Amino acid sequence: MKSIFNRPPNSRALATALGQSSTEYLVICAALALALGLGMADDTSALRQLLDAFALSYQKISFAISLP
Repeated sequence: MKSIFNRPPNSRALATALGQSSTEYLVICAALALALGLGMADDTSALRQLLDAFALSYQKISFAISLP
């Protein structure tokens, strides 16, 4: 039994393995976005707090950069 790592780098088996990992990544990211986005109805949701934290951090860093 040959390993996919013993074949040339542009083989079909390696492309399939890479395609599978990108599909798994997509499914996990979609599940995470769904889990965070379900509670977006109010201001106490995890996603809203995360976005507010990013906005505040961006305001602070842009202020610090603008100083002489």
